[in-house]
Amino acid sequence: MRKEDQDRLKEQLDEAYARFAKPDFIPNDPILIPHRYSKKEDIEIAGFLAATIAWGQRKTIINNAHRMMELMDHAPHDFIINHQPEDRLRLKGFVHRTFNEVDAMYFMEALQHLYVNKHGLEGAFVLKKGIDSKTRISNFHEQFFSIEHMPRTKKHVSNPAKGSSAKRLNMFLRWMVRPNAEGIDFGIWKYMKPAELMVPLDVHTSTVGRQLELLNRKQDDWKAVEELTSALRLFDADDPVKYDFALFGLGVSREG
Repeated sequence: MRKEDQDRLKEQLDEAYARFAKPDFIPNDPILIPHRYSKKEDIEIAGFLAATIAWGQRKTIINNAHRMMELMDHAPHDFIINHQPEDRLRLKGFVHRTFNEVDAMYFMEALQHLYVNKHGLEGAFVLKKGIDSKTRISNFHEQFFSIEHMPRTKKHVSNPAKGSSAKRLNMFLRWMVRPNAEGIDFGIWKYMKPAELMVPLDVHTSTVGRQLELLNRKQDDWKAVEELTSALRLFDADDPVKYDFALFGLGVSREG
């Protein structure tokens, strides 16, 4: 890309970022769910569960994520660390598309294992320094399924080692790691830097990325995530995933 084209594209993306990365983004996005809490552990648990079911219509995602919070008495951390196996039965009947009560009950059990016996969600992702996002997410996948589980539930936690774009986990990591400068993301995890984040690749970001010639790969897989994130680092090496707001906003508004 020529220098003048790169400068012009950066100006366009910066303008879109400033326009779309505002607090009024929150009410219509799954990030609304963790924004209902102030305690760190509540935020990360609510965020992880909301991100897990973040596919389909956003209104339905938000409603079902809110329902999960209700079933945990709107105290997700307290529920996770203190609940007994029989308490998980309150999730019977829960369903969001292919994520059903079996998956929901396992998620409660696995989260309890992480918070009681390990270092919680943050430790499961970012306790080790000096490793890339692909390895972090793959390590998390291994830890999350380290206790007995139904094979069907594994499909609800992506593994980039198998080529997945891991869109929902990259989105969750963006929420936890990026600073709260715009009042949207939380910036509550400190062992990982924004520069290490990878773009959450969905139909909007990939479509606009290709239109802007930032992404050439045809498949929306992990290699596409790496290609698009590398391109975005040309515009901001310290915080490339800030442009997730720009690409997503341009895609949803059909301006791309």
